[in-house]
Amino acid sequence: MEFAAEEGQSFSPDCPALLLPALSIGNVGQFATDLLISSVRAKRVGYLDEPSVLPCVGNDAFAPVPQGDLSLSLEAYESALHGLTLIQQRSPVIKGMMISFARNMADFIHSIGKNHVLILSSLDSGRRKRIDASSNMQIYYLSSVSDDGSNQDCENLGWKKLDKYDPCQRRWKYLESLAGGASPDDEELITDEEEFTESDYYASLPFSALFTCLKAKGLKVTCLLCYCSEGDNISDSFQLAHATCKLLGLNPEKFHGNEGGGWMIPLSWKSVYGPPPDMTLF
Repeated sequence: MEFAAEEGQSFSPDCPALLLPALSIGNVGQFATDLLISSVRAKRVGYLDEPSVLPCVGNDAFAPVPQGDLSLSLEAYESALHGLTLIQQRSPVIKGMMISFARNMADFIHSIGKNHVLILSSLDSGRRKRIDASSNMQIYYLSSVSDDGSNQDCENLGWKKLDKYDPCQRRWKYLESLAGGASPDDEELITDEEEFTESDYYASLPFSALFTCLKAKGLKVTCLLCYCSEGDNISDSFQLAHATCKLLGLNPEKFHGNEGGGWMIPLSWKSVYGPPPDMTLF
């Protein structure tokens, strides 16, 4: 993974926390990241070139009016005022290269001296066993501060630990071995072809690979997760972004954005679902 800095820009030592999405169903992590970049008015400090990520290019995602600046697959932003670095990923990892991507990302984040990494992602609501219709969206978390993934600070915020995390389960152990440098082709790590179980699902997701590889580097890692379905997940993105602010001690009311609660809606959201219908059809 190579970093190409914008002219005159570099990573600031005053931004110890780093946030990035893990691509998953509904793109909630990416939406929340764009919302945070826009709301804290983070400046782009450069681009990341990673061979395991599919290339993509688009117009400026944040300017009030498109200026012609390009957005690429992996971009890094910083807000020194809020002490936060953000990495946005706009295209998926090539199939079969998730471990390579997670290793390279962990190496890069470790090299720039960040000490707390937040991963935003989503889970398939079809896998959810119990639904509490009387409450708002439940935030789940996974933390590296303890072996079982628990974190008292997250518990105090009313979040639930992802109960499907079991470091002794075969696929989580397999991830840990890969994060430690083992090759996927090592015979001792290959298990017999067995039925893909419920407990295997969570360890197979991108956030799990990132979490495990970053943890192996000795970094503090917190995953913030929510269940969702494909469709309009804008409201889920607001709640995940709000949860991020709570964990970081930020107050969205002070962002002075263009939306209620202080949020600044990014320009990219205007084209998420395409142009409005041609009303002459009705």
